[in-house]
Amino acid sequence: MDANWRWAHVIDDYVNCYSGNAWDSSYCPNGPTCTSNCAIDGVDKASWGGTYGVTSDSDGIRLVFVTAGPYSNNIGSRVYLMDTDDLNYRMFKLKNREFTFDVDVSGFGCGLNAAVYFVEMDRDGGYAEYSGNEVGANFGTGYCDAQCPHDVKWVAGEANCNNWKPSPTDQNSGAGQYGCCCYEMDIFEANNMAASYTPHDCAITGFHKCEGTECGDNDSGERYDGVCDKDGCDWAAYRLNQKDFYGPGSQYTVDTTKAFTIVTQFITSDGTDSGELVEIRRKYVQNGQVIENPPTNFMEMGIPPYDSVTMDYCNDIKTYFGDINDFELKGGLKAMGDALDRGLVLTMSVWDDHFAYMLWLDGQYPVDVPADTPGVMRGPCPTDSGRPADLEANVPNSAVRYFNIKYGPIDSTYPH
Repeated sequence: MDANWRWAHVIDDYVNCYSGNAWDSSYCPNGPTCTSNCAIDGVDKASWGGTYGVTSDSDGIRLVFVTAGPYSNNIGSRVYLMDTDDLNYRMFKLKNREFTFDVDVSGFGCGLNAAVYFVEMDRDGGYAEYSGNEVGANFGTGYCDAQCPHDVKWVAGEANCNNWKPSPTDQNSGAGQYGCCCYEMDIFEANNMAASYTPHDCAITGFHKCEGTECGDNDSGERYDGVCDKDGCDWAAYRLNQKDFYGPGSQYTVDTTKAFTIVTQFITSDGTDSGELVEIRRKYVQNGQVIENPPTNFMEMGIPPYDSVTMDYCNDIKTYFGDINDFELKGGLKAMGDALDRGLVLTMSVWDDHFAYMLWLDGQYPVDVPADTPGVMRGPCPTDSGRPADLEANVPNSAVRYFNIKYGPIDSTYPH
């Protein structure tokens, strides 16, 4: 369980250091003081399900959106796969490999995100690198991603309480002075209405503590000035004009009312581990049938029928959509391949979106741009959907199940 969800309290006491969406200034006037005063707790067996809404069986895990705990409501969760020593994260080197899992998003609708992805966190959660870290991966420390988030409470071994601003809309979150950036490979960001997979590059390697312009913050107008590519090169069937491919019901090629298998393949230039990453290919399996990724559907606009993420696809589709091609500027697929060589941490989460209501995934986004503008329609969800207050009140029991996770050589982990 990620450190952000764990109880932060005064050392050897029951007093909260962080409560609601704010730090207690008497214990946390600044980062170093807060770090010396406060600690995070472990997670006992009962708390996994009773507090965080995470349960497991022999095949996988189930994450519930809202869990009414003994002291407060828990919203979402973020968990990692540990290595066999239970002290370090399991590192995946995916180049010339495929990653496969089964998923059930039948109970996850508009405005929610069931995410399976890889990020370039430190294997030990920063335990060896940062002196303030008296615990590491086994306490869920060291998170980072390509959005360089500021809501992470502990950054590089220190409390991120400096200039902390509680969120005006999220009772549990806020933003501190520092962000935490790293490469991110989104395998699956989805609900039962829309889905995408997206590589995100960075101009740095490994975990990076950012401040100011290098964080690329949206609210400062510096999204494309930061060290990471926040847009990435996304593959989303609905956005690519394949609107009947993925959705709830038998009329869709992938019927999200039932579980299905997702296969993501990382193809190299010469079919070896040392080759350059040149393609990220997607397959689905449902009802015993292998379903190939659909091609882009813009032939009349001169866009070839791409059916995977390649640099030609990224360059052509970003030009057609009028998007800034920060993915190419940050190194494209070659740079992502280098990150895959270094090793990434498997992350699984569920969350709602207080900034854009998840419309960037499943609806019209931006909402002030005409719907017939290329690339604006990302899914069928209405523009008034995805409000966190509505979701938390009306569909708190929404849940996703991830199971049968596999990893191996190309075409080795699924029936075909």
